[in-house]
Amino acid sequence: VQLQASGGGLVQAGDSLRLSCTAAGDTVSNRNVAWFRQAPGKGRTFVAAMSRGGQNIYYADSVEGRFTISRDSAKNTVYLQANGAQSEDTAVYYCAADRPGRTYAPPTRLKLATTYNYWGQGTQVTVSS
Repeated sequence: VQLQASGGGLVQAGDSLRLSCTAAGDTVSNRNVAWFRQAPGKGRTFVAAMSRGGQNIYYADSVEGRFTISRDSAKNTVYLQANGAQSEDTAVYYCAADRPGRTYAPPTRLKLATTYNYWGQGTQVTVSS
């Protein structure tokens, strides 16, 4: 599966934006999916994850209550809705998916970058204060 992330840009603090991750070549509906981000000079960190069936969703503490991960199987797309943007949200955002049909993965595993086999190219989000 190939993942294409989009929707990034320059926003003001407090604004909202929606990132999209469109899949091609295979479906993402039967995969665990996630968003990670990498701020300048820092490593890649977990943002949000959704389990294969969609019943389990996890967020980093820093975005809990502000960001929402969702999936549209008909469009084969995963979204990250970000509300109340903060300067600390400035980063390159990456979407990720694992292999299809995996057995249950606990939250600790879904929050690890090493869980995911497929990555989008990243989309830059810059929040100005």
